[in-house]
Amino acid sequence: MLQITNLHAEVDGKPILKGLTLTVNAGEVHAIMGPNGAGKSTLGYVLGGRPGYEVTGGTVTFAGQDLLDLPPHERAAAGLFLGFQYPVEIPGVSNVQFLRESLNSQRRARDEAPLSGAEFLKLARAQAGALEMDAEMLKRPVNVGFSGGEKKRNEMVQMGILNPKFAVLDETDSGLDIDALRIVGDGINRIMRAPDKAVLLITHYQRLLDYVKPDFVHVLADGRITRTGGPELAHELEAQGYAQVAA
Repeated sequence: MLQITNLHAEVDGKPILKGLTLTVNAGEVHAIMGPNGAGKSTLGYVLGGRPGYEVTGGTVTFAGQDLLDLPPHERAAAGLFLGFQYPVEIPGVSNVQFLRESLNSQRRARDEAPLSGAEFLKLARAQAGALEMDAEMLKRPVNVGFSGGEKKRNEMVQMGILNPKFAVLDETDSGLDIDALRIVGDGINRIMRAPDKAVLLITHYQRLLDYVKPDFVHVLADGRITRTGGPELAHELEAQGYAQVAA
Protein backbone atom coordinates (compact mmCIF):
# COMPACT_ATOMS: atom_id res chain seq x y z
CA MET A 1 0.00 0.00 0.00
CA LEU A 2 2.80 2.44 0.92
CA GLN A 3 6.28 2.14 -0.55
CA ILE A 4 8.97 4.61 0.57
CA THR A 5 12.31 4.27 -1.21
CA ASN A 6 15.52 6.13 -0.27
CA LEU A 7 13.59 9.18 0.92
CA HIS A 8 15.56 12.35 1.65
CA ALA A 9 13.96 15.52 3.01
CA GLU A 10 15.09 18.76 4.59
CA VAL A 11 13.63 21.64 6.57
CA ASP A 12 15.09 25.14 6.15
CA GLY A 13 18.02 23.62 4.31
CA LYS A 14 18.81 21.13 7.09
CA PRO A 15 18.71 17.45 6.06
CA ILE A 16 16.35 15.46 8.31
CA LEU A 17 15.47 12.28 6.40
CA LYS A 18 18.58 10.66 4.96
CA GLY A 19 17.65 7.68 2.85
CA LEU A 20 14.60 6.24 4.59
CA THR A 21 13.14 3.09 3.05
CA LEU A 22 9.95 1.42 4.29
CA THR A 23 7.15 -0.76 2.92
CA VAL A 24 3.72 -1.00 4.58
CA ASN A 25 1.31 -3.53 3.13
CA ALA A 26 -2.48 -3.51 3.41
CA GLY A 27 -3.68 -5.06 6.65
CA GLU A 28 -0.51 -4.14 8.58
CA VAL A 29 0.26 -1.87 11.51
CA HIS A 30 3.81 -0.52 11.66
CA ALA A 31 5.20 1.39 14.63
CA ILE A 32 8.10 3.81 14.31
CA MET A 33 10.05 4.63 17.43
CA GLY A 34 13.15 6.72 17.92
CA PRO A 35 14.82 9.52 19.86
CA ASN A 36 13.94 13.20 19.62
CA GLY A 37 15.18 14.77 16.40
CA ALA A 38 15.40 11.47 14.54
CA GLY A 39 12.91 12.54 11.86
CA LYS A 40 9.71 10.81 12.99
CA SER A 41 7.41 13.83 12.76
CA THR A 42 9.19 14.99 9.60
CA LEU A 43 8.28 11.68 7.97
CA GLY A 44 4.62 12.21 8.87
CA TYR A 45 4.62 15.77 7.56
CA VAL A 46 6.32 14.76 4.31
CA LEU A 47 3.71 12.04 3.74
CA GLY A 48 0.91 14.51 4.49
CA GLY A 49 2.39 17.20 2.22
CA ARG A 50 2.98 19.90 4.82
CA PRO A 51 4.57 23.05 3.33
CA GLY A 52 8.17 23.73 4.32
CA TYR A 53 9.25 20.09 4.20
CA GLU A 54 11.21 19.69 0.98
CA VAL A 55 11.82 16.28 -0.52
CA THR A 56 15.30 16.22 -2.07
CA GLY A 57 15.43 12.59 -3.16
CA GLY A 58 13.66 9.27 -3.25
CA THR A 59 10.10 8.19 -4.01
CA VAL A 60 6.85 7.50 -2.18
CA THR A 61 4.13 5.40 -3.80
CA PHE A 62 0.69 5.13 -2.19
CA ALA A 63 -1.96 2.79 -3.59
CA GLY A 64 -0.18 2.82 -6.93
CA GLN A 65 0.10 6.61 -7.14
CA ASP A 66 3.10 8.93 -6.83
CA LEU A 67 2.19 10.43 -3.47
CA LEU A 68 4.75 13.23 -3.66
CA ASP A 69 3.15 14.47 -6.89
CA LEU A 70 -0.22 15.06 -5.20
CA PRO A 71 -1.22 18.22 -3.27
CA PRO A 72 -2.36 17.59 0.33
CA HIS A 73 -6.10 17.62 -0.42
CA GLU A 74 -5.66 15.00 -3.13
CA ARG A 75 -3.62 12.83 -0.77
CA ALA A 76 -6.51 13.02 1.70
CA ALA A 77 -9.07 12.18 -0.99
CA ALA A 78 -6.93 9.20 -1.99
CA GLY A 79 -7.34 7.88 1.55
CA LEU A 80 -4.39 9.23 3.56
CA PHE A 81 -5.04 10.57 7.07
CA LEU A 82 -2.43 12.41 9.15
CA GLY A 83 -2.96 12.63 12.89
CA PHE A 84 -0.94 15.46 14.42
CA GLN A 85 1.19 15.36 17.55
CA TYR A 86 -0.28 18.77 18.43
CA PRO A 87 -3.77 19.10 16.86
CA VAL A 88 -4.42 22.70 15.87
CA GLU A 89 -7.24 24.92 17.13
CA ILE A 90 -9.58 26.55 14.60
CA PRO A 91 -11.53 29.34 16.35
CA GLY A 92 -14.90 30.19 14.84
CA VAL A 93 -15.30 26.87 12.99
CA SER A 94 -17.38 24.19 14.66
CA ASN A 95 -16.38 20.55 14.63
CA VAL A 96 -19.58 19.69 12.79
CA GLN A 97 -18.98 22.30 10.08
CA PHE A 98 -15.33 21.37 9.68
CA LEU A 99 -15.90 17.62 9.52
CA ARG A 100 -18.90 17.74 7.23
CA GLU A 101 -17.02 19.93 4.74
CA SER A 102 -13.95 17.69 4.99
CA LEU A 103 -15.90 14.50 4.41
CA ASN A 104 -18.07 15.83 1.60
CA SER A 105 -15.13 17.39 -0.23
CA GLN A 106 -13.45 13.99 -0.21
CA ARG A 107 -16.63 12.26 -1.34
CA ARG A 108 -16.99 14.70 -4.24
CA ALA A 109 -13.36 14.06 -5.25
CA ARG A 110 -14.22 10.34 -5.41
CA ASP A 111 -17.43 11.01 -7.38
CA GLU A 112 -19.57 10.04 -4.41
CA ALA A 113 -22.71 11.89 -3.35
CA PRO A 114 -22.23 14.23 -0.36
CA LEU A 115 -24.00 13.35 2.87
CA SER A 116 -27.01 15.39 3.92
CA GLY A 117 -26.96 17.22 7.22
CA ALA A 118 -29.04 14.51 8.90
CA GLU A 119 -26.91 11.70 7.49
CA PHE A 120 -23.73 13.39 8.61
CA LEU A 121 -25.00 14.09 12.14
CA LYS A 122 -25.97 10.45 12.56
CA LEU A 123 -22.47 9.38 11.51
CA ALA A 124 -20.72 11.99 13.67
CA ARG A 125 -22.72 11.12 16.79
CA ALA A 126 -22.03 7.42 16.29
CA GLN A 127 -18.29 8.03 16.01
CA ALA A 128 -18.26 10.37 19.01
CA GLY A 129 -20.18 7.83 21.07
CA ALA A 130 -17.78 5.03 20.12
CA LEU A 131 -14.93 7.15 21.47
CA GLU A 132 -16.87 8.17 24.59
CA MET A 133 -16.83 11.83 23.56
CA ASP A 134 -19.80 14.00 24.51
CA ALA A 135 -21.72 14.77 21.30
CA GLU A 136 -22.04 18.39 22.49
CA MET A 137 -18.32 18.79 21.79
CA LEU A 138 -19.11 18.43 18.11
CA LYS A 139 -20.75 21.86 18.28
CA ARG A 140 -17.67 23.55 19.75
CA PRO A 141 -14.95 25.25 17.68
CA VAL A 142 -12.35 22.73 16.52
CA ASN A 143 -10.11 21.88 19.50
CA VAL A 144 -10.64 25.30 21.14
CA GLY A 145 -10.51 24.90 24.92
CA PHE A 146 -9.99 21.14 24.62
CA SER A 147 -7.55 19.36 26.91
CA GLY A 148 -4.71 17.41 25.34
CA GLY A 149 -6.62 14.18 25.73
CA GLU A 150 -9.82 15.69 24.30
CA LYS A 151 -7.93 16.90 21.25
CA LYS A 152 -6.57 13.42 20.58
CA ARG A 153 -9.98 11.83 21.11
CA ASN A 154 -11.51 14.41 18.78
CA GLU A 155 -8.92 13.55 16.17
CA MET A 156 -9.90 9.89 16.38
CA VAL A 157 -13.54 10.95 15.81
CA GLN A 158 -12.31 12.78 12.71
CA MET A 159 -10.54 9.64 11.54
CA GLY A 160 -13.65 7.55 12.11
CA ILE A 161 -15.77 9.93 10.08
CA LEU A 162 -13.30 10.23 7.20
CA ASN A 163 -12.62 6.46 7.25
CA PRO A 164 -9.21 6.58 5.52
CA LYS A 165 -7.31 3.73 3.90
CA PHE A 166 -4.01 4.65 5.53
CA ALA A 167 -3.45 6.50 8.80
CA VAL A 168 -0.19 8.17 9.82
CA LEU A 169 -0.57 8.85 13.55
CA ASP A 170 2.10 11.09 15.06
CA GLU A 171 2.40 10.50 18.82
CA THR A 172 -1.31 9.95 19.29
CA ASP A 173 -0.55 8.77 22.84
CA SER A 174 0.87 12.19 23.81
CA GLY A 175 -1.19 13.84 26.56
CA LEU A 176 -3.41 10.83 27.23
CA ASP A 177 -4.17 9.44 30.67
CA ILE A 178 -4.63 5.71 31.21
CA ASP A 179 -8.36 5.64 30.40
CA ALA A 180 -8.02 7.88 27.34
CA LEU A 181 -5.12 5.76 26.08
CA ARG A 182 -7.32 2.68 26.16
CA ILE A 183 -10.20 4.46 24.43
CA VAL A 184 -7.99 5.89 21.70
CA GLY A 185 -6.21 2.56 21.22
CA ASP A 186 -9.53 0.76 20.90
CA GLY A 187 -10.65 3.45 18.42
CA ILE A 188 -7.61 2.92 16.21
CA ASN A 189 -8.25 -0.82 16.16
CA ARG A 190 -11.95 -0.40 15.42
CA ILE A 191 -11.46 2.08 12.59
CA MET A 192 -8.24 0.89 10.98
CA ARG A 193 -7.82 -2.83 11.65
CA ALA A 194 -9.00 -4.20 8.30
CA PRO A 195 -7.47 -6.18 5.40
CA ASP A 196 -7.68 -3.15 3.08
CA LYS A 197 -6.26 -0.57 5.51
CA ALA A 198 -2.93 0.13 7.17
CA VAL A 199 -1.43 2.25 9.95
CA LEU A 200 1.92 3.93 10.50
CA LEU A 201 2.07 4.68 14.21
CA ILE A 202 4.78 7.11 15.36
CA THR A 203 5.47 6.98 19.08
CA HIS A 204 8.14 7.44 21.74
CA TYR A 205 6.77 4.85 24.11
CA GLN A 206 5.67 1.26 24.16
CA ARG A 207 2.47 1.88 26.15
CA LEU A 208 0.17 2.55 23.18
CA LEU A 209 1.43 -0.62 21.56
CA ASP A 210 -0.17 -2.61 24.39
CA TYR A 211 -3.50 -1.62 22.81
CA VAL A 212 -2.59 -1.27 19.13
CA LYS A 213 -0.37 -4.28 18.62
CA PRO A 214 1.97 -3.68 15.67
CA ASP A 215 3.06 -6.23 13.12
CA PHE A 216 6.43 -4.52 12.84
CA VAL A 217 8.41 -2.07 14.95
CA HIS A 218 11.07 0.11 13.32
CA VAL A 219 13.77 2.22 14.94
CA LEU A 220 14.27 5.57 13.21
CA ALA A 221 17.58 7.22 14.05
CA ASP A 222 19.41 10.02 12.25
CA GLY A 223 16.91 10.11 9.41
CA ARG A 224 16.82 6.44 8.45
CA ILE A 225 15.48 3.09 9.62
CA THR A 226 18.29 1.41 11.55
CA ARG A 227 16.52 -1.65 12.88
CA THR A 228 13.26 -3.57 12.34
CA GLY A 229 11.65 -6.24 14.48
CA GLY A 230 8.40 -7.46 15.95
CA PRO A 231 6.52 -6.15 19.00
CA GLU A 232 9.31 -7.42 21.26
CA LEU A 233 11.58 -4.68 19.87
CA ALA A 234 9.40 -2.03 21.54
CA HIS A 235 9.89 -3.74 24.90
CA GLU A 236 13.63 -3.88 24.29
CA LEU A 237 13.68 -0.15 23.56
CA GLU A 238 11.64 0.56 26.68
CA ALA A 239 14.04 -1.44 28.82
CA GLN A 240 17.37 -0.43 27.32
CA GLY A 241 16.80 2.95 25.63
CA TYR A 242 17.57 4.06 22.11
CA ALA A 243 21.32 4.46 22.54
CA GLN A 244 21.75 0.73 23.19
CA VAL A 245 19.28 -0.52 20.59
CA ALA A 246 19.12 1.98 17.73
CA ALA A 247 22.58 1.49 16.22
